[in-house]
Amino acid sequence: MQHETIIIIDFGSQVTQLIARRVREAGVYCEILPCTTPIDQLLARPAKGYILSGGPASVHDADHPRVDPALFAAGLPVLGICYGLQATAEALGGRVLRSDEREFGRTAMTCDPAADLFHGLGAQQVVWMSHGDQVSDLPGAQVIGHSRTCPMAAVHLPAQHFHGVQFHPEVVHTENGGAILQNWLYRICACAGDWRMSAFVDEQIAQIRATVGEDQVLLGLSGGVDSSVAAVLLHRAIGDQLTCVFVNNGVLRKDEAAGVQELFAEHIGLRLVYVDASQRFLSLLAGVEDPERKRKIIGHEFVAVFKDEAEKIKAASGGQVRFLAQGTLYPDVIESQSVHGGPASVIKSHHNVGGLPADLGLDLIEPFRMLFKDEVRLIGETLGLSPEVVWRHPFPGPGLAVRILGEVTADKVRVLQEADAIVRFELRAAGLHRAIWQAFAVLLPVRTVGVMGDERTYENVCAIRAISSTDGMTADWYPIPHEVLGRMSSRIINEVKGINRVVYDISSKPPATIEWE
Repeated sequence: MQHETIIIIDFGSQVTQLIARRVREAGVYCEILPCTTPIDQLLARPAKGYILSGGPASVHDADHPRVDPALFAAGLPVLGICYGLQATAEALGGRVLRSDEREFGRTAMTCDPAADLFHGLGAQQVVWMSHGDQVSDLPGAQVIGHSRTCPMAAVHLPAQHFHGVQFHPEVVHTENGGAILQNWLYRICACAGDWRMSAFVDEQIAQIRATVGEDQVLLGLSGGVDSSVAAVLLHRAIGDQLTCVFVNNGVLRKDEAAGVQELFAEHIGLRLVYVDASQRFLSLLAGVEDPERKRKIIGHEFVAVFKDEAEKIKAASGGQVRFLAQGTLYPDVIESQSVHGGPASVIKSHHNVGGLPADLGLDLIEPFRMLFKDEVRLIGETLGLSPEVVWRHPFPGPGLAVRILGEVTADKVRVLQEADAIVRFELRAAGLHRAIWQAFAVLLPVRTVGVMGDERTYENVCAIRAISSTDGMTADWYPIPHEVLGRMSSRIINEVKGINRVVYDISSKPPATIEWE
């Protein structure tokens, strides 16, 4: 089925994916293309409209990305956000000046409620600004919004079917950002809204069957939400043509290996191969403290172990294994590399993005590569997975290795497993698990003096981290009630040998990341 589509042209903003989330939440399918896409290829794709994202560049930079004026000749609605507005002004003969006063954060804006973009909204809006440049002149533009320091905070060019905003409607800090985007989608682009997860599931099953044919598929199963939902989706599509490989890398949560085997092999009935490579991973991590090196070691070794198992399975099947399936999500792609070749910065590497060797000899199937975590959860519910699977808190690919600051050892893993299990148990007991996006314990490379019994102790510090989020790209720390934190702290200190102090992390993302490493 061909869905009505909005094309988002990415100029490298770290929150371009949030635009996509907001559009899909409104029931409209969208795709992201790099700003380097040739205009003829861009215009050849069926679309209801185009969104020009923000980005880190300035139109005053020598090699800044540009907007081709031919885009506006297509006659389709265009929405420019922040840099997208500035680049449009440059392309259409306007002027962009460096601001005397930079706007960053929540800003009061006065808008024209009669404008389609602000239909149903009041004249005073709180929006999120983040810019050092601003448009000072744009021929033919109607100003439909302004702030104290930004006289052209929102504009409309009727002749070019263009609307531009200097603020970011995609972030939650713009109080009516979702309504503004829906106005653009439905009132300006005349979208009908035909994007539903149930339809996506049916389409993906049909596509997987057509792609795979009679061949076999391998899937790297971690036990997390993404790979678990991917496994069930593929199993629904191709049955026993799917073999899942679960690799124990030695840095899993407590009882994780046994739980995954029981759930998927015994209850769901998937063909599962379990590989205990814990000693292999821990020996390679010995003495390594740098977090990026840890990630790369675990990613590289995972591929090596998986490659070994793939060769065994291919030999046993007579070489009929042709595909590798992964639960890769869009945020994994965003943080690992520039988006589709765009100018966004790399945050950290993910082993399931670009980490496969060319000689593996398997083609990729990644049904969720352009989806967000909340969309995958909806798919899991549609497929009938249990809430325990669908609403598991995210767990990083490198596992506890990036929650043990400094060198990873088997003893540290044991200590952190016990502490982390207590955190998760107490959250469920308090009914807080679903309210929190992610919560976990971190073992710090810090030792402190304590007193237990009448004796002096000198042991490690454990940090507890809990955040609220909708997509993992931005997050706020979650205010766990003091009595729950008290139970966690008391149990960890009393039950986990090696920890004598517990602290709570109250930093948001940004500027911090969710994981400590």
